[in-house]
Amino acid sequence: MAFLGTEHPLRDTLDKEIRARPYIALDVPERISHIAMMTGEGGAEEEVSHLKKLCSHFDVPHPALGTNHFISDMGPFRLRWERHTEFSTYTFFRNEGCEEPFLHPVIEFVPKDWLKTMPGEVMNAVHLELESADTAERTSIELSRYFEGHTYVACEVSGGSALLWTDMRVHQDRFMRVLMRNIDMTSTQAGRTVQRVLEIETYRILALLGFPLAREASPRIKYVDESLAKIAKKMSDKNEVQTDGQLLDELSLLAAEIETISATNSYRFGATKAYYAIVQQRLQELREGRLQGLPTLSETIERRMAPAMKTCDHTSSRQHNLSQRVSRVASLLRARVEVELEKQNQEVLKTMNKRAELQLRLQETVEGLSVVAISYYLIGLLGYGTKGVKALGIPVNPDLVTGLAIPVVAFALWLALKKAKKALLKQEG
Repeated sequence: MAFLGTEHPLRDTLDKEIRARPYIALDVPERISHIAMMTGEGGAEEEVSHLKKLCSHFDVPHPALGTNHFISDMGPFRLRWERHTEFSTYTFFRNEGCEEPFLHPVIEFVPKDWLKTMPGEVMNAVHLELESADTAERTSIELSRYFEGHTYVACEVSGGSALLWTDMRVHQDRFMRVLMRNIDMTSTQAGRTVQRVLEIETYRILALLGFPLAREASPRIKYVDESLAKIAKKMSDKNEVQTDGQLLDELSLLAAEIETISATNSYRFGATKAYYAIVQQRLQELREGRLQGLPTLSETIERRMAPAMKTCDHTSSRQHNLSQRVSRVASLLRARVEVELEKQNQEVLKTMNKRAELQLRLQETVEGLSVVAISYYLIGLLGYGTKGVKALGIPVNPDLVTGLAIPVVAFALWLALKKAKKALLKQEG
């Protein structure tokens, strides 16, 4: 009986994740073929559908829809399928020895039509032969023949419980080859060790996907870096005739270029770093021991991968730092443009103030003329009026009245205009 409150909807999913992808116990000898397919983040349904065809061919139960892990005994072989973020792995097991390693790999028992139509693109393919301890020891000549004359690496794994040989090359059948000899591993330990070796081979290839992008991006980053330096130099050169607007346009193009580079590479560089960390972790879990005269797997991988990984890290840092530099220079240039605009605005305001002063003076002049003109008309009317009064026989001197009325009328008009102007200013205020 449950006495808990409301549970998080992802509790069961997260609980199952810790038990997902269990190791397969291996009874030595074992022949194994492993394929890693790059399918992207949206290829799960197509892969499950393709797996169902194989299950139908061997009349075994189908995988459930939405699953990301499937193990089944097909009869001639056992299959383990795992779905990861952007790739999937197919591992085929057959519990039997072979008269000679890699002569008849287990992949021969898988229908060829089904293999040709597998979703995605092959990123890695490995044949692994796990021999029993009572198998006759291989001479250096035999080992060289198994790896087609290539130089190979060798080491003890699992604290000396097994031996491993591989040349880390793609052979004519497009598979890599790994030969392991069991010394005293249990079936469970053998399954864990084989799984780690296969993951190392898969993840080291996936980690290197970022290296071509780093080499491709390097000249583009260099171009942006040099162009940014030129723009910064132009900004500091007072004799430079190029306007800030033109510099800002050039800087915007550089910002768009570096953002395009980052958008193309950032995800892959992040994945490269994560995959390389998994490779290093799996190598530590192998607990390697040196065989006299031969390089170990870990030192060979580290020697070959470390420069590429550092190149990816350096390129990622360069494009990140360059993006920040472009932003800083753009901010400085925008600030300078804003200061220049402020100066221009101040000049405009000064010009407007001068125009306002001129308009005020002109207005005062017009007001004076208006007083004179209106006074002239009013005095004229008054003159006509006094003449009319004189014509009625009233003793009035029109010229005297007109002369005395001039200053009175002019002052009254000026006072009236001043009060009207004051009232309008007060209303606007």
